[in-house]
Amino acid sequence: MDNEVLFSETQGFRQWWLWVILIGIDGLFAFGIYTQLIQGVPFGDKPASDPLLIIVFVVMLILTVSFYIYQLETTIRKDGIYIRFLPYMRKYKYYPFAKLHKVYVRKYSAIAEYGGWGFRHGFGSSGGAFNVSGNQGLQMQFTDQKKLLIGTRKPDEISAILRKLGQYKE
Repeated sequence: MDNEVLFSETQGFRQWWLWVILIGIDGLFAFGIYTQLIQGVPFGDKPASDPLLIIVFVVMLILTVSFYIYQLETTIRKDGIYIRFLPYMRKYKYYPFAKLHKVYVRKYSAIAEYGGWGFRHGFGSSGGAFNVSGNQGLQMQFTDQKKLLIGTRKPDEISAILRKLGQYKE
């Protein structure tokens, strides 16, 4: 098979602190709904209306479920790099090696360079990024000088594969 998968990685938002925050907020609103709607006791000093409390709870639940289903998938084949960020990108985005001027692994700061995690546009000349955790990424600079960083938890494996293919270029 000429275009076999040489590297594959799937990442999700699995940071413990994120889940403590999200589930904590969900629990707080669930308690508020129970207190206000079931027990009939206003929740808080300035209680929200019942419909607003329910709407905020549902929105928070949707946000929590969304963070659970987000996945960043990175695949390297002989012809290039493929990425997909579910649920937004159903099909893989293909980046052929022929259109890449530089490809290398580097450390980065998600907040300082890109303003956070997810699909981000960087500040200044950072370019764009797909990342869900960590501080290591596959930096791609295209022949048109645009940049894209793909977060990874397997920087050594990516580096080794790119070197094996003769594509690791700093």
